Amino acid sequence: MAAFLRRGIAGRFAWLAVAAIAVALLTAPCAAATYHPAKLKGARAVAPGSAPPQVDAMIHAANQIRHKPYRWGGGHREWDSNAYDCSGSVSYVLHGAGLLDYPLVSGELSNWGNPGFNKWVTIYANKDHVYMVIAGLRWDTSYITDGDRTGPGWSELMRSSKGFHVRHPAGIHQW
Repeated sequence: MAAFLRRGIAGRFAWLAVAAIAVALLTAPCAAATYHPAKLKGARAVAPGSAPPQVDAMIHAANQIRHKPYRWGGGHREWDSNAYDCSGSVSYVLHGAGLLDYPLVSGELSNWGNPGFNKWVTIYANKDHVYMVIAGLRWDTSYITDGDRTGPGWSELMRSSKGFHVRHPAGIHQW
């Protein structure tokens, strides 16, 4: 009986050791998996060096139209507009990364891409509004904290996603 208990205890310790090694391997950071959020420098976002090329392109595109005036329907007739609405500005950013050929309205964006959250880019859309979070910064036309506060801009503060469909672009890897 004592030998059985020793084997049982040794077996348990062996299992715990294997489990600890597995957890360490699964949670250990590696260079390719490093995530750093974007930062605001004034009213412009700066992509982290670890960002995928599409994320870098999105941030660049968003910086080009930030603080353009808000106008309902803005950005839907042509990419380079003098004003943008929520879906026009999100569409512009996705187009800047080569992910969208023509503007979509917020209801269409609620079904675009893949469902769920992505660490790099997540779109929050419903029939009335759309915004996105790119590398940890919110790109939106309301509740903006990067200065002007009219039209599209950046914010480090998040807003409630209640009532929004959560989507992300296909092909942008989680890490």
